[in-house]
Amino acid sequence: MRAAGGLVLGAMLFSMGWGSAHGQQATAPAAQAATAPDGVTQSAPTVEKPNPLHRRITDKERVAQQKDLKQELRGDFKTWLDEDVRWIITDTEHQAFMHLTNDEEREQFIENFWQRRNPSPDSPENEYRDEIYARIAYADEHFAAGKPGWMTDRGHVYIAYGKPDEIDAHPSGGSYDRPMDEGGGNTVTFPFEVWHYRYIEGIGDNIDLEFVDTCQCGDYHYTIDRSEKDALLHVPNAGLTQAEESGQAKKEDRFQGGGLEQLGLGPGMQQQLQNKQFDRIDLMAKIMAPPPVKYQDMDEFLASSKILTGPPFLFDVRTDYVKVTNDTVIVPITVQVKTSDITFETKDGVSVGKIDIEGRVSNMTHKVVPGGWFGDTVEVSTPSELLAATQKGSRVYWKALPLKPGLYKIDIVIKDTNNPDHVGRWTRSINVPKFDDDTLGHSSLILADQMERVPSKEIGGGNFVIGNTRIRPRVAANGPVAAPVSFSRAQNLNFWMQVYNLGIDEKSKQNNATINYQILDLGTNKLVLNSQEPASALSPNADQLTLEKSLPLASLQPGQYQVKIKVNDGVTKQETEESAKFTVN
Repeated sequence: MRAAGGLVLGAMLFSMGWGSAHGQQATAPAAQAATAPDGVTQSAPTVEKPNPLHRRITDKERVAQQKDLKQELRGDFKTWLDEDVRWIITDTEHQAFMHLTNDEEREQFIENFWQRRNPSPDSPENEYRDEIYARIAYADEHFAAGKPGWMTDRGHVYIAYGKPDEIDAHPSGGSYDRPMDEGGGNTVTFPFEVWHYRYIEGIGDNIDLEFVDTCQCGDYHYTIDRSEKDALLHVPNAGLTQAEESGQAKKEDRFQGGGLEQLGLGPGMQQQLQNKQFDRIDLMAKIMAPPPVKYQDMDEFLASSKILTGPPFLFDVRTDYVKVTNDTVIVPITVQVKTSDITFETKDGVSVGKIDIEGRVSNMTHKVVPGGWFGDTVEVSTPSELLAATQKGSRVYWKALPLKPGLYKIDIVIKDTNNPDHVGRWTRSINVPKFDDDTLGHSSLILADQMERVPSKEIGGGNFVIGNTRIRPRVAANGPVAAPVSFSRAQNLNFWMQVYNLGIDEKSKQNNATINYQILDLGTNKLVLNSQEPASALSPNADQLTLEKSLPLASLQPGQYQVKIKVNDGVTKQETEESAKFTVN
């Protein structure tokens, strides 16, 4: 039975480390007693015996450990490794899986293995995993030949890369008119197929793969020698090429020179075939390798404590919390990168910089939560003459994750695409709050440089969209979330917050709360804004309010300020408040 499920990415690399043993050096045995010059017998100093658990293991013992680990791998886990993912698992992943020591780690590995290949990480379904198992079933049904279909070369390619766009099938072989690039002329072939893929990611365009059944037993094998399908290849004076039929070449010439293929040559084809044979070898190596995994190199930093080898790529992160239901909280994650830290490449007057961003959210048992993986490539493009001005700003990336209340760890890695050694990592724990029905509560207070209504079709989705508002948070530079965010006097201060569980008066069926807005100058400790409004003016019958305000900053002097929002509920007699600091430059 195939194990269809699971996942891991995290257990993959940090479980690999054997660690060198820091054992003690054994000292020579000492005499039990010694006699001093004055004739007094003294006890010899006690010699501490080495701890056998701390000594360095021998090569023989290491091999035995590896053998024991392999013996422990059985049942569904062995089937998963040896059959289900045989053609798609990388060597690094295979090695990591073999080093896992218990079923819990293996289950976590399998879960993350599928998740990191999921084209829709936020979906509870895993399209890639389901597709792989469907391909295995198809291969077993259509390609079996004295062995399961998944073990054949056609099954291998089908499982790894899917159905070809076109198939040129010759199931019975027989008479075959060679194309000119194979020498022309007519011959007889074994059964063969040519699979054509218009595009294979990581390999290229217009890929032709040839499979030949030389045993005529249904077991087609992949070949890069196009002459292998020729059933008359070794029959003298049979299956001649055009040049051989006209006397311009001899058939025995095909076997001279030790080339990759024994094809008859047309005019001027010798150098052409020599050049292409290296391309065919390279193609075979790529086809037989596992399909590439997006951001694979970045996973090393997510799943281990790998030391950065290049200059660190510094970036800032902000997390916020917005209630959806009692059991679900939207956690917007905002990543901010200085444009000057991105490496740009200029071509044809356009400068382009790219960064790869990958992140994951795991629970306290180090398991990546459903929908907890995210990743994207962010591109910055500008005319080369404007590059200097562009580099003075910053770029932000936003991802909203639905999480249950509780404690989590977030890991984020970014990589400079044009400078692969320029990598940065950010790790923090977050405590997603629980919003109880009978307790007055509020979301995060978000200070933003942009805030606007969105069209109805974009409500509830899209970058920086919460509800019906597009709000782009400012992120504190070089500091925690509570650190001040920066604005210029030419900008507006936009702030956004939601209030939950307002009391509703039983008689009037309306809320009765007062919202107080304050802006305090922290330098002078004086209020520059102090205003109130009733909740009923916003939505009189609602137990939830969205507070959105925009304030021009031109009238404020440069300095540090604090926004405070205080809500006083006249029905439940509860109060709640939130504050955030900002700097005006």
